[in-house]
Amino acid sequence: MAEEVAIPNKSILKSPALLEYIYETYCYPREHEQLKDLREATVKNYKLRSPMSVPVDEGQLISMFLKVMNAKKTIEVGVFTGYSLLTTALALPHDAKITAIDLNREAYEVGLPFIQKAGVDHKINFIESAASCALDDLINDEKEVGSFDFAFVDANKDGYIKYHEQLVKLIKIGGVIAYDNTLWFGTVALSDEDEMDDFFKTNRKIIREVNTFLANDNRFEISLVSIGDGLTICRRLY
Repeated sequence: MAEEVAIPNKSILKSPALLEYIYETYCYPREHEQLKDLREATVKNYKLRSPMSVPVDEGQLISMFLKVMNAKKTIEVGVFTGYSLLTTALALPHDAKITAIDLNREAYEVGLPFIQKAGVDHKINFIESAASCALDDLINDEKEVGSFDFAFVDANKDGYIKYHEQLVKLIKIGGVIAYDNTLWFGTVALSDEDEMDDFFKTNRKIIREVNTFLANDNRFEISLVSIGDGLTICRRLY
């Protein structure tokens, strides 16, 4: 297994006690058994990188959002061990289809037994590929263009703008693209003079550029939700 890099807790809430209250009161009691087991397996297998997973409160928001949308066909760009993927698969109906794209099959296979135990693996088509290549393949298939209800993007941040331009061709009008980590641990509000670890600096500038780009894209209605370390929800208007 490749050497791991320690990832800080991604929540932008300044009070750990408040975050714990939210988890203990609303989230953990309603977390699906296989999601809980997958979350624990991710910590066991990727202890230092486990915060890369979608946090449980964000997962529950996505789940409710998908149900309200009556989504049936989705894309996931960036899978890791699959917490958000399993969340999505549990939220969608039996005949739903999820295209999940990631370069790292090893991480996906950590979560696969829990997806199978939950009985939702038949909904998932996992593609081991660079995201841009897999998205281009979908775009080149005429029947896939404009056919997806929802896309969730939690991958390399320097690819977000390119993925956005690809996904706009795949998401139907009225459909939604959601981008994770768009407040980047809260560092997007800091100045260039503020001290911060290299880990934060690496993607801070990129995420600020992504946010400016999305905020000015009139093809979408947009809401940036301050959950986790930022979730930008983009609803396609035309």
